[in-house]
Amino acid sequence: MLRRTRRLALISALAATAVVLSACSGTPEQGPSASPGKPDPDATLHVGLVLEPSNLDIRHTSGAAIEQILVDNIYEGLVTRTQENEIEGRLASDYEVSDDGLSYTFTLNDGILFHDGTALTSADVVASYETVRTDATVQGNAEFATVASVTAPDATTVEITLSEPNQNFLFALTGPAGLVFKKGDKTDLKTAENGTGPFTLERWNKGSTITFARNDDYWGEKAGVAEVEFQYIPDFTAGVNAAIAGDVDVLTAVDPNLASQLEDDFTLTKGRTTDKATLAFNNKKAPLDDVRVREALRLAIDHDALIEAVGAGTTLYGPIPELDPGYEDLSDVVSYDPEKAKELLAEAGQEDLELTLTIPTFYGTTVPKVLISDFEKVGVTLEVDSVEFPAWLEDVYTNHDYDLSFVLHVEPRDFGNFANPDYYFGYDNAEVQDLYAQAQAEVDPDKSAELLAQAARLVSEDHAADWLYNGETITAVSPIVAGFPEDSINSRINLAGVTVSAEK
Repeated sequence: MLRRTRRLALISALAATAVVLSACSGTPEQGPSASPGKPDPDATLHVGLVLEPSNLDIRHTSGAAIEQILVDNIYEGLVTRTQENEIEGRLASDYEVSDDGLSYTFTLNDGILFHDGTALTSADVVASYETVRTDATVQGNAEFATVASVTAPDATTVEITLSEPNQNFLFALTGPAGLVFKKGDKTDLKTAENGTGPFTLERWNKGSTITFARNDDYWGEKAGVAEVEFQYIPDFTAGVNAAIAGDVDVLTAVDPNLASQLEDDFTLTKGRTTDKATLAFNNKKAPLDDVRVREALRLAIDHDALIEAVGAGTTLYGPIPELDPGYEDLSDVVSYDPEKAKELLAEAGQEDLELTLTIPTFYGTTVPKVLISDFEKVGVTLEVDSVEFPAWLEDVYTNHDYDLSFVLHVEPRDFGNFANPDYYFGYDNAEVQDLYAQAQAEVDPDKSAELLAQAARLVSEDHAADWLYNGETITAVSPIVAGFPEDSINSRINLAGVTVSAEK
């Protein structure tokens, strides 16, 4: 029997932890009004972002930078997720999931057009998902491992059958794996697009801006602005200066230490995220293949002091953040203990250890400075190699050529990275892999979360990495802007409902 799941909460615990985001505590009451004037449908929204995509081919390129702007704005899937992390229909007007978790039936909305004017049918969905299922080079291929078939009984219905239950499958459809592309399309997705979303790509000035235009033929409610211009400003100070100068209406990823400069002219919002500030250890490379060395490095870090230096965030001692299923407070696993760190390093024969931290340039110097200082206190010399993001992708992510690395892993429900021995962490634990497989196959979401929690504790006890903090995003929003998302905007920014008024 099929059960109706038009708007499915991820799990009850997740819904309980979702919060209504409030203004940053530093924002004065007499700050800018949150109620702008009459929306101007001809307005351009100027948004300041940090990380520019290397290309626009979301089918073959991973990373938050590309998903942040393309998902829901340019490309759409059958389902999407809200700021409250609930799953809801998008291209699908309705969907049903069988009680055994093996059959998914989707009904398409009427009148959906690709940006080239071609009508979308179920055949496009089948072709898109068959590509994901069969092509290992396509993003989401691993997430479709349990898909047995994708069929279209008629032009408006899609049926997906799994070979076994997959707790994360519907959630996976809210990401790149679930996006729908035109069957047989020859568009060069690296520089162009042919989606179904409320915006189209107008132009891309590489190294500077990407501009979207409102799709006036959009099948749903039209976007509230005529254009959106994303300005890529990798330097945090330069971003604040651009906001003060009026060059951007919204500045994302505001450096907490610079936020006070924007209080008079912007509303500052603080958003909770699934961002995991991850200090990656190369588990397959000596001496980091020694659990004593990894534990010593974690013990050497004063996490509370680091968060104070960063200016935003909360402590996180394991791989699952509070807004994801399977979260557990793992602060009992490790604490700040430099003396114990020294003992472990001596036991491992690594009293004069020298390591290199590879970090993308846009993350600044705050975290490296804290790590250098903390590690020095236990006899570890840390050299910092600050690289451009494409170099990080090549050296660290692809070639696994590093000692330590630091990046924000912003994707929700990405614990599977620690169950993948081929991922750049190089972490290989059969028990963790088994628990994760059980969690994926478990139909009951609460039982699945319990299995994830067990696996996460093992990962933390193995000191497979260190999670320096769970990130918070500070966004500066001009008084003329309404409806700008607050939560998890590091991973996606749905701009269809944003408006800009002509005057303050």
